[in-house]
Amino acid sequence: MTNLPPPAEELRFLDAELRQLDVRRATLLRRRAWLVHTLQATAARQPALGPGTAPVGPPAGTGATARRPEATAPGVQNVLLVLGGVLLTIAAIAFTLVSWGHLGIAGRALVLGALTVGALGAPVALLRRGLRSTAEAVAALGTALTVLDAYALHEVAFPGTDGAGYTATASAVLAALWAVYGVRLRLRHPLPLAVATAHLPLLLGAIAVGAGPYTLTAVSLATAAGGTAVALRAALLPVRIVAVTGALGTGAAGVLSAGWLGWSASGPGPAARAAALLLVAAALALVAGRFVPRPEISVGAAFAAGLCVVAGAGGVLRVTVPGEWTVPGCLACAIALLAAERTRLHHPLRQGLVRASAAVQGFAVLWTLPLVAGCVLGPAVRGAGAWSGTPRDFRDAVFAGLPRPPYAGTAPLVLAVVAAVLVVAGHRTARRPAVTVAAPVLGWAAALVLPVVLQLPYAAGLVAHAVVVAAALFFAVRFGRADKRPSPPSLTALLLALVTSVGLALVSLASEPATIAVLGTLTVLFAAAGLRPGPAPFAAPAALCHATALACAIGASAGRPPHHTALLVLVVPAVAALIASRTGGSRTGGSRTGGSRTGGSRATVPVEVAGAAAGLLALALAAPEPPMLALVLSLCGAVAAATALHPERRAAGWAAAALFLLATWVRLAAWDVAAPEAYTLPVTGPALIVGLLRRRRDAAVSSWTAYGSGLAVTLVPSLLAAWDDQHWLRPLALGVAALAVTLAGARHRLQAPLVLGPGVLALVALHELTPYLAQVVGALPRWAPPAVAGLVLLVLGATYEQRLRDARRLREALGRLG
Repeated sequence: MTNLPPPAEELRFLDAELRQLDVRRATLLRRRAWLVHTLQATAARQPALGPGTAPVGPPAGTGATARRPEATAPGVQNVLLVLGGVLLTIAAIAFTLVSWGHLGIAGRALVLGALTVGALGAPVALLRRGLRSTAEAVAALGTALTVLDAYALHEVAFPGTDGAGYTATASAVLAALWAVYGVRLRLRHPLPLAVATAHLPLLLGAIAVGAGPYTLTAVSLATAAGGTAVALRAALLPVRIVAVTGALGTGAAGVLSAGWLGWSASGPGPAARAAALLLVAAALALVAGRFVPRPEISVGAAFAAGLCVVAGAGGVLRVTVPGEWTVPGCLACAIALLAAERTRLHHPLRQGLVRASAAVQGFAVLWTLPLVAGCVLGPAVRGAGAWSGTPRDFRDAVFAGLPRPPYAGTAPLVLAVVAAVLVVAGHRTARRPAVTVAAPVLGWAAALVLPVVLQLPYAAGLVAHAVVVAAALFFAVRFGRADKRPSPPSLTALLLALVTSVGLALVSLASEPATIAVLGTLTVLFAAAGLRPGPAPFAAPAALCHATALACAIGASAGRPPHHTALLVLVVPAVAALIASRTGGSRTGGSRTGGSRTGGSRATVPVEVAGAAAGLLALALAAPEPPMLALVLSLCGAVAAATALHPERRAAGWAAAALFLLATWVRLAAWDVAAPEAYTLPVTGPALIVGLLRRRRDAAVSSWTAYGSGLAVTLVPSLLAAWDDQHWLRPLALGVAALAVTLAGARHRLQAPLVLGPGVLALVALHELTPYLAQVVGALPRWAPPAVAGLVLLVLGATYEQRLRDARRLREALGRLG
């Protein structure tokens, strides 16, 4: 629906539009007269053409074309006129300043008077001839000469007069003279120049009489009021531009001066005077905004007016109430501005006042930010001194080692009031989703800082923050969506609950009983919230994290070493695996497997990640004790194997196998077992079984894929160990094993056993024959080795082609194997 303005406002708007049309019509008529005059002058200079004749042009065939002029005739005319006026003005200034002393008093007066009268009177004759641009240029020279006349008059007739007072009087006289001159002759430049000069007399006069800061501020606002009146009533655009610029400049100076006077006042009286000046500025802005035709300007004027009102009230409150109540007082004034919504003010004015109120409320919230940040970040310092003793009160527990913000006693009130305003105004604003998120955040901040501000006892502060966590979780569950996806308010509440729970857990580290009680409470709260579909992806992992911290705290409280506490921490991964197994089935079947009770499939991955993190913590705690580490690895492998039973988590079986293998190795190392076969055979056996099952299922799998890694895991480390072993048992066992692998490969025509088995067997045989070969080499004469080497090379060279053919046949034969 269109918002129709009242009849009076619509009539004012139509009058303004009609004035604009009159100005535009006058401009077009002047342009038309100039064009007619130009065409008549051109026709008079061009000879008359007879009927049937063509205008004279360039001869045919010469290729000459008429060039288009790069500058228009009016442009050239204006450049010449402006340049001439500037040069004459410079000459007049030079004459006045340099050659003034060569003439007597009468001569000086006659020269300047004649020049001024001539320059101001010449435009009358020029306008009668239609030479408006020339008249403007000469009139500009005349106005410049009037300034020189004023200067000359001061130097000759009033040399002892105060400069500021004389300048104020001269500027007032010149402004009036230029205004009358411009109106009578209907020239364009005198009126804007008069308006600009009219901003000086009051300020210069106040300076001349030695006025104080309050008087100067009032004079600035009065000058701004005059400029505003001229801007609203003037019909010419240049006049409006100059008036608006002057009004904004003097008004801004007055407002800043009044604000500085109010917030630096030493008593109620000066503060009240400054507040009165700010109220005058606010009234001036509202009046200007009421009659400005553009709505966006009206909104800006009302916004400035609202800020002036609050600033004035704040200056008075600063010297009349305690320091911590200044911001709440300003907030109350800002809220009072919201009453403009129910008045009959112009709609843009109401909108601007509401925006000013919102801005002040935002500044009030920023004022509380140091206290809120300290309450959130301060508990992190307490972690360095766990169980160091119960603090005196909750504020000491939160701000341990941090500076405390001053004047913070009313911060909860400010936050609560702004939150309440958002809740009340939320149903009337178009930005309701943002309001539904901002209001809970502000309410949470108020509840978070309240125990600190009230300096509650340590236990009472812990209970208060636990209540905040419970309330945030209740809000998240209560306002969650039915489609199992958290709404923005619900998600915000979940994040606030998580942040508060972390801070609460850190603050509780000051006392041993408090730590266990708080962590147990947080675990229960988040576990209860995790039973609902919406909060489950956030609440369930948080419950597991708090449970992990609780297990560590219980172990430390019982005086158990860390590797014993690791067994208690392993309960968390087991519970996480159980929860994930019940939620994973809802991926395809909704809540058929009970997933709806713990949040559905969206909570599966976060729960598994939290469980894995707890498992890693248990491993880190058990790492100093190898026997306990082996046990923890085995239990983690059991949890991973149980997870692998789920169809969608088959890959966890690899992790389970790796954990079991690591547990075996750690146990062997704890028993001081140095034989590599003890570490490799537990890998080779399962690997060969898996490879055999895979080849039975898929005959296309190569023997290298099925058996290569399993055989190499044992054969290669055993071969390296046998090469340095001086006993006969290891080489014999390794040789027998390599022979068995070779025979099995030959039986089933498998490439991997036929390559690995013979290779290891040959190296073992070489290792066993090495002493005898060394003895033989030592018994031979020195020429025998070179002779044998030469003979070998000769035989190889003679049979090179045959050997290549045999090698090719061997490669083809191996390729035909499995």
